[in-house]
Amino acid sequence: MPGKRISDHQVLTYKAKRRGHTQVGAASKAGISERSARRIESLEALPSQRPARQWRTRADPLAGVWEAELLPLLQASPHLNGVTLIEELQRRHPGEYGPSALRTLQRRLRQWRATHGGECKIFFAQEHPPGRQGLSDFTDAGDLGVTIASMPFAHRLYQYALAHSGWRSADVVEGGESFQALSAGLQRALWRLGGAPEEHRTDSLSAAFKNLSDVERREWTSRYAALCAHYGMRPSRNNPGESHENGSIESRHGSLKTALRQALLLRGSNDFNDRLAYDLFIELVVQRMNARVEKRLIVERVALRPLPARRSAEFDELPARVSKYGIFTVRGEQYSAPSRLIGHRLNVRVYSDRVECFLSGQPVFECMRAVRRNGHRYARQIDYRHLVENLKRKPGAFARWVFRDDIFPRMIYRQTWEDLSAKLPERQACKTIVGLLALAADGHEAELAIELEQLHAGNELPDLEVLTQRLAPRPSSVPCVAVTLPTLASYDALLETAS
Repeated sequence: MPGKRISDHQVLTYKAKRRGHTQVGAASKAGISERSARRIESLEALPSQRPARQWRTRADPLAGVWEAELLPLLQASPHLNGVTLIEELQRRHPGEYGPSALRTLQRRLRQWRATHGGECKIFFAQEHPPGRQGLSDFTDAGDLGVTIASMPFAHRLYQYALAHSGWRSADVVEGGESFQALSAGLQRALWRLGGAPEEHRTDSLSAAFKNLSDVERREWTSRYAALCAHYGMRPSRNNPGESHENGSIESRHGSLKTALRQALLLRGSNDFNDRLAYDLFIELVVQRMNARVEKRLIVERVALRPLPARRSAEFDELPARVSKYGIFTVRGEQYSAPSRLIGHRLNVRVYSDRVECFLSGQPVFECMRAVRRNGHRYARQIDYRHLVENLKRKPGAFARWVFRDDIFPRMIYRQTWEDLSAKLPERQACKTIVGLLALAADGHEAELAIELEQLHAGNELPDLEVLTQRLAPRPSSVPCVAVTLPTLASYDALLETAS
């Protein structure tokens, strides 16, 4: 083999095989070339018995510049690489050092660093006893290409894993990293597991702290410490920029997303009807992965600490007033509300994935957490069902409504509005799209979307009356039943017959 020295064993094997085979066959069985075989037959000594070669096979291209020019640069800046140094030589000596000199320089650098370089970073492999450590981290899942109702779904995955057994839990997180997301995901994992380890390990959580003030950052830290204390866990984190210190969870991000990609390929589609269907899909994939570590988990469960009597709070409670526009704002996030709540002051519980609204201690409604989309200053969660009845009274307001682009429940409804506004007068287009939204709010959102997709593919505009007759339930008619009561004398006749 080129570049590989022939060993004594190969020489002895060749000579043994040569007795019964041709030169080419014996060389093949010994793993050497035919040319090497001819050379072996002309020599008596084994390779280990021959004197070491004291000459170069070709001239050293760096002989004139290594000590004079390159060594001073390396001694001043030991981290210079071969590409930088060869480019510097080409500037100093135009035309003398081509691309072929780069590999020679890289070998020389490797040798010099091994003998004269500084200390290298050493990784210390760790043992993970059962029940000692659990790890948490977030990972961006945008590369999975998941869509909800045909609309791109930008999200992260929160993952919790036990270092010893490899048992894991994963949850979908919309928006960025937050204390609510960490608290909800961690507590769901612990209650699914049925116990808590001694230590909870995270990264430096710089993404979660990035947009917080000093006061908010201190509050975040104190709440996290209280959360760990509630479950009897010791919080710890790795040093900033040292992701390998949290390697037990970082490597599992790759395996989780690989498993999800494979499951999506088997499923045949990356599109889900709603968020709940996607959550169930994630849970099913994680359950299959956990089945592989069931034996190790049985050993680790014995060493886990018991859970407290109840969970810690997973929400922040904030006040908000519903404006005359049917909108209330919490932490810069805008939500629609039923019109009957206009003017009322609500207590809003903000979870990682949803908000719950209370009026005088009574729950009035809840919805998914708002997510900021491209081109929007605020994160918005606008439910067309809250506003469509008022739009039916004033359909002309739809064309220049501030929240117009946020009200469409699916992408096809937005495309239908674009088609209507391009081909019809504004008043007629507004009346049609509001009528379609009202029809969707009556429970026909999915069926109407299919109809609109077919019309859009055929470059046709929807006819509101036709679609209403096709989708709306037919009015039920109660038949008129005439009841004739028998006379009392007929009962006497029956009694006489029986006797």
